[in-house]
Amino acid sequence: MRALENCEPKRVFYYFEELCKIPHGSGNTKQISDYLVSFAKEHGLEYVQDEMNNVVIYKPATEGYEDAPAVILQGHMDMVCEKRPDVDHDFTKDPLNISVKDGYVTANGTTLGGDDGIAVAYGLALLESTELAHPALEVLITVDEEIGLLGAEGFDCSALKGKRLINLDSEAEGSLWISCAGGLSGISTIPVQRVEAEGQKAAVKITGLMGGHSGAEIDKKRANANVLMGRFLYTLQKEAAYEIISLAGGQKDNAITREADAELLVEDVNAVKACAEKIQKGFREEYAGTDEGITIEITDLGASSARVLHPTSREKVLFFLMEVPFGIQKMSGSIDGLVETSTNIGIVKLGEDEFLGSSSVRSSVEAAGAALSDKICYLTEFLGGDYTVQGAYPAWEYRKDSPLRDQMVEVYEEMYGEKPNVVAIHAGLECGLFYKKIEGLDCVSLGPNMKDIHTSEEVLDIASTERVWKYLVKVLESLKK
Repeated sequence: MRALENCEPKRVFYYFEELCKIPHGSGNTKQISDYLVSFAKEHGLEYVQDEMNNVVIYKPATEGYEDAPAVILQGHMDMVCEKRPDVDHDFTKDPLNISVKDGYVTANGTTLGGDDGIAVAYGLALLESTELAHPALEVLITVDEEIGLLGAEGFDCSALKGKRLINLDSEAEGSLWISCAGGLSGISTIPVQRVEAEGQKAAVKITGLMGGHSGAEIDKKRANANVLMGRFLYTLQKEAAYEIISLAGGQKDNAITREADAELLVEDVNAVKACAEKIQKGFREEYAGTDEGITIEITDLGASSARVLHPTSREKVLFFLMEVPFGIQKMSGSIDGLVETSTNIGIVKLGEDEFLGSSSVRSSVEAAGAALSDKICYLTEFLGGDYTVQGAYPAWEYRKDSPLRDQMVEVYEEMYGEKPNVVAIHAGLECGLFYKKIEGLDCVSLGPNMKDIHTSEEVLDIASTERVWKYLVKVLESLKK
């Protein structure tokens, strides 16, 4: 029996479960791209698969809709790969271990990929259907959205005829997203030197944080393990002598870091443990309501010799961790409750001769995002390092005149007797890139309820998925002109 066999709508969850069998982390999307091509061939549908493995599948209009303009349905095929430390899972080859719990689909200790597998499942169910009424459909599924919208950036939009685009990458039923922040990844690399030293080796592990999406959850004021590690190491030097051997935290800069690790050479492990206990208590008090479970674990690894950071290099690393900006930098002055500008130091990694930090910078105001990136650049170069920008993408600007948005609001009111929430968001969406590439494009984003995306606790609301499906079907049915 399939894990999602009893979930409605059946064909949507059938395809979602099929996708969960195929590894599709960012940068590892060839197999799922080929699956989409096979689907198109099996159903006699025209398709395009480009060199990046982006896929467009075309479906002709149903009877009575031949003269209606085409509609682009868009989502991405890649997922963020995160797991709990106790879970044995290889995202490059293992299927997801999905099940149903309390009305939600869960992957039991790993990310689920509802962001954005549900968009792919919706698209395939629509393409397969012989009963639903709709204009011509262009179902576009891109690669590597989660690491900088790379698929959308590289896609040749001449393959599309539609001027109306429904993006299926939101996580809030009842909301229509109509604008989003732009962003970039700011990569700081700082050269370091090492020296030989001896002492007691101690492992430091910071765990117990909520984490979350660096756009969608940045306003929840959750702790970042890389930031906490910097604060711990800075405070520790006042209490106990130590040298740094290794340091690492985070795998994706668009996820608020949940865990960080370090190895130190120390003189007195007990003094380190006492300091950690005191700092842990302070962290838990500071983050009451979001991260009460913060834990700083110190493990005595015995006497050892190791190559540790030269004192000057150690100070550079500590200075960077203490000074690199994190969290909300500015709220919007024109839209109540909207985060305008933020940053997340999602990855830190200390190598043999280089320290790396990667920050996700987001802003709905181009000048503000550039200024924040410049700030990190200046900090990096002040410490003798180099700064590069990767995966920059534009903001999706608010469109005052949007016939698609107006039609979708009208359909929602007819179905539910109330208006949907029409909102701008801080997270990044591919709509901004398509909006720049396709003249006159009219975009709206929607999707079912999901919780804790980009974390091992990610879940997809089954009932919400069905309601959003019915709404999407009704919207397409209404787009007859």
